[in-house]
Amino acid sequence: VTVFILPPSLGCDSQMSVSEMSCSESTSSCQSLEHGSVPEILIGLLYNATTGRLSAEVIKGSHFKNLAANRPPNTYVKLTLLNSMGQEMSKCKTSIRRGQPNPVYKETFVFQVALFQLSDVTLILSVYNKRSMKRKEMIGWVSLGLNSSGEEELNHWTEMKESKGQQVCRWHALLES
Repeated sequence: VTVFILPPSLGCDSQMSVSEMSCSESTSSCQSLEHGSVPEILIGLLYNATTGRLSAEVIKGSHFKNLAANRPPNTYVKLTLLNSMGQEMSKCKTSIRRGQPNPVYKETFVFQVALFQLSDVTLILSVYNKRSMKRKEMIGWVSLGLNSSGEEELNHWTEMKESKGQQVCRWHALLES
């Protein structure tokens, strides 16, 4: 498991390994939504009010497709944290998983978010298929927090806030761009 600590205005720099934060596959919250062939992403959220650290673990994806070709996609997930005005506070991305329709990322990104800001930020996760050096296409996206993209996402954010520093894992169906 890779962890990136993100200062408020910088990209991903330092990293440390955190193994105890990974969600166990056996818990019911970690079962896929089974929407058939809808692309989904499993995200673990954790907030530590003492340190003001919001941890977002991109655990894995399912049913990722390569729209242009019949081979499995090369995907990565971009995370963007926005303030209440919709301005970018920080962003980063996972490494690329090549040729996998159900990629496992297990990468954790840590954002500095003060407790009073927690209700005012939006975390957007965008999944991209990297086709060539310059070309990429979005497979889908989901947002959590202030401007959640749906009921499930809002519930996940609320659960994280109420979970007192325990990681909460949920599958989310990706929305098309």
